[in-house]
Amino acid sequence: MSATKSPYSQQLRTIAELMLAVAGESVTMMKRNAPQQALKLKRQTEWKIYLEFLKVMFNLTDRLSVLHVPLKDQPEFMNDLEDAVTLQLKAVLEPAFASGADQTEVMLTIGGAVSESRQIYEKYRFLITEDSTAKNDLLKEFGDRVAGAMGVAGDGQVSSAATLCVSAVIPALSSILVGDAPPTQDSPEDALKQPSSAIGGPAPSTPRGPVGNEIKLVSVMSSIVGEEVETRWGLHPRFRQDLKPDEVRQLTKLMNRVAKILGERYATVAFSDEWASWYKAGHA
Repeated sequence: MSATKSPYSQQLRTIAELMLAVAGESVTMMKRNAPQQALKLKRQTEWKIYLEFLKVMFNLTDRLSVLHVPLKDQPEFMNDLEDAVTLQLKAVLEPAFASGADQTEVMLTIGGAVSESRQIYEKYRFLITEDSTAKNDLLKEFGDRVAGAMGVAGDGQVSSAATLCVSAVIPALSSILVGDAPPTQDSPEDALKQPSSAIGGPAPSTPRGPVGNEIKLVSVMSSIVGEEVETRWGLHPRFRQDLKPDEVRQLTKLMNRVAKILGERYATVAFSDEWASWYKAGHA
């Protein structure tokens, strides 16, 4: 069944549009977080980074669709999503193709991205709606892959920015899958940013918007690496850009203290007797 004939055709088209928009905007954000490296990037490298975002979003959508699409329909839903993304990408790239040119390469590229997505991320077992060690490990591997693709392997800022960008799209995907209208936005970039009124201060009196508008501005993650506990924190790249240098220094000092406190607490729990049963269940 093609994506256009699927009973989920509207959702498939909206998800495909969202995935391509987020992947494109995320490449721009990665370049902003590594401006010196961005000057050296070739188009092939930017395309590789773009595909990394598509790969992880295919995996996240696969996990989310299990919760909203009947199990008997879910495999076909994902096949149709692959077709929908291919069609959307062909339309986006059409101006670059010569008249009558064979666009089979686009189909093969997306098919390859889906296959690689399964090879890379299916080994992580977790429920997408819950925070868990496995989920954090998947996001960490994704962030590291993006940093590596940019040629700045080990760059924590780029890795954290990539993780935050893809984490921000999860609520939007959920909203589409439950049948809600996607968040209204003026540009693809708006899918990844939060209104400034949400940064501190009292809660606004206006009704809350769709779930897709709930974006993590600050993230703290702890994970076990061998016999050590690693705790990292990061800011949403758009949030970082809105801060003044003095505000960044103050926030950095505060978040380093927060990470130290949370890291020590996590270590206490992680190496306790009670941890064994939680760890086996995949929950942090």
